[in-house]
Amino acid sequence: MPYRRSYSLAAALSFAGAVASLAGCAVGPDYHRPSTPTAASYKETPAGWKVAEPADRADRGNWWAIYNDARLDALMAQLNASNQTVAQYAAAYRQARALVAEARAAYFPTLGLSASASRSGQAFSRSGTSGFASSGERIGNTFSAALDASWEPDLWGKVSRTVAAQKAGQEGAAAELANARLSAQATLAQTYFQLRALDATQKLLDDTVGAYAQALKLTQNQYAQGVTARADVIQAQTQLLSAQAAAVDNGVARAQDEHAIAVLVGQSASTFSIPPIPLDAEPPSVPIDVPSALLERRPDIAAAERRTAAANEQIGVAIAAYFPSLTLSAQGGYQNSVLSSLFTLPSRFWSVGPALAATLFDAGLRHAQTEAARASYDQQVAVYRQTVLGAFQEVEDDLASQRILAQEVVTQRQAVSSAKQALAIVTNEYKAGTVAYVSVLTAQTTAFTAEQKLANLAGQRMVSSVGLVKALGGGWDVAQMARENGS
Repeated sequence: MPYRRSYSLAAALSFAGAVASLAGCAVGPDYHRPSTPTAASYKETPAGWKVAEPADRADRGNWWAIYNDARLDALMAQLNASNQTVAQYAAAYRQARALVAEARAAYFPTLGLSASASRSGQAFSRSGTSGFASSGERIGNTFSAALDASWEPDLWGKVSRTVAAQKAGQEGAAAELANARLSAQATLAQTYFQLRALDATQKLLDDTVGAYAQALKLTQNQYAQGVTARADVIQAQTQLLSAQAAAVDNGVARAQDEHAIAVLVGQSASTFSIPPIPLDAEPPSVPIDVPSALLERRPDIAAAERRTAAANEQIGVAIAAYFPSLTLSAQGGYQNSVLSSLFTLPSRFWSVGPALAATLFDAGLRHAQTEAARASYDQQVAVYRQTVLGAFQEVEDDLASQRILAQEVVTQRQAVSSAKQALAIVTNEYKAGTVAYVSVLTAQTTAFTAEQKLANLAGQRMVSSVGLVKALGGGWDVAQMARENGS
């Protein structure tokens, strides 16, 4: 009898080993990154801009450092620590990591321990030798303690495909976290430069209000001397009031930008403030990679590609459902009616054996699930390619913006210089009484409009510069996913 038991155990272990050798034969298509249209260079690359070299990308994690603005650096530090949108994606990334661990658990057997005690009775009746019937109740106790194990080997790669899908999901979550952080950082930098451009506009408006006040005083003096009409005084007063109203309106826009920055850095808008700092900066030169490198530099592209990989693995999971599943189970323990004799050799029992199960008819369920998985994959491929195309468009848009705005600034500076000269000439002519005051009003409006446009262009160039850095992927690359995943 002991020999037979040993033989049965050996046979079961041999069978389990044979099954294990078959595990890992994954069904379904292997993943290959979908092809995307790329060019050798960007069409809108400005003349004189060079392609980035490895040294240019030595440390671009804090990409905003290229603007050399200590206040912006401090705001970025607050954003990285307290932005709630980034915190949401960070939690989603931790969830994705947990899902990988959950999927990997299916590689291993499950073990269980059970213990029970029961008392039962059964009524009986019997006829005695004297011809009289008697009845009674048999009462017994049952005590047991058992250890059971079960394992479903991954014969068709369902578990490995699921783990690969969750791993791709984790990497995608890491890329989405990086994309959320980059988007928040870029929004902060753009809003910050918009605010500083408004500060420059405010300084211009304050100077303009002062100049218009002097013009009003001039017309009042001229009117007191009987040189000009009352209409000139009213026109000068109207011009001054309009400038003052514009200054108030500019303050509203600045307050809204300041409040937006407060939300980005995780602070209450009621207690947050930034001192006025007129913008006086030129966009820095941004090294530009070749277009093919954009696939590695953009976190949103990486996230879309990882979602595509996960969808591909789900096809294999769906196909694995066509094949039978095998479960190996074993149980051993002790059972006795007397508690004191429970853990003795005669009370011992054990069992081991495989179970094979297959679905013969499901009314097209597995076929539908497989087709749905294939359609989901095709959808993700389209999303990935569209993301790539959109990324190229953003880079080209921002390159064109930088090139055109730089040319426009040169022309606008000349316009400002001409408008100031014209205003000085007309003002002197008005003092001499050779022109009407309407000529001064026209020259003042022209000069103010030219200077205001120049201030706006300076802000647009900085905002566009940040947009270009974001479009190029900031300081991120796909290797960041491996570092964040600890691999």
